[in-house]
Amino acid sequence: MPQRLSDVPMADLIPETRDWTSGKGIDLSSWIACVGRIEHAIAYGELFWPEFAEHDGCVFFAGFSEESYRGFLEQTGGNKRALETVMNHLHILGEFCGNEARPTRDQILYFGRRLKEIWSAKLQRDFPEKRLVVSFPEEPSDDLSDYEITFFQEHEVAVG
Repeated sequence: MPQRLSDVPMADLIPETRDWTSGKGIDLSSWIACVGRIEHAIAYGELFWPEFAEHDGCVFFAGFSEESYRGFLEQTGGNKRALETVMNHLHILGEFCGNEARPTRDQILYFGRRLKEIWSAKLQRDFPEKRLVVSFPEEPSDDLSDYEITFFQEHEVAVG
């Protein structure tokens, strides 16, 4: 898969678009106009541009569970980077488990890379004073459920 998102042929990621207009293909905007649903667009908008919340010096998705926070805080021994990493992670494949067609590795990688760019921009906009990292490891895996994205802060380490 190409390194730059702009190098990825969309028809390779969305093969259905090739079959439109008697096999001539269709551009993505027209394809969305034909098959897209506003409900899906709204839901994806929340995934792509989520609300975040600060709590105890950490950044999480808004609406996080206080119970989960306490449990993971204990499990991580108070390591806030590990706490944010686990509480903010998302398995890419898990977002598409209801589909008939299982996503391909290239589709998962494209989606994860795009989501990483979007979350990075949103976190930078919302928290310009914090050093937030969005992580999407791309090491090859036979199990597509291994591909996950998360974000965490580069917390200051106490010296002394």
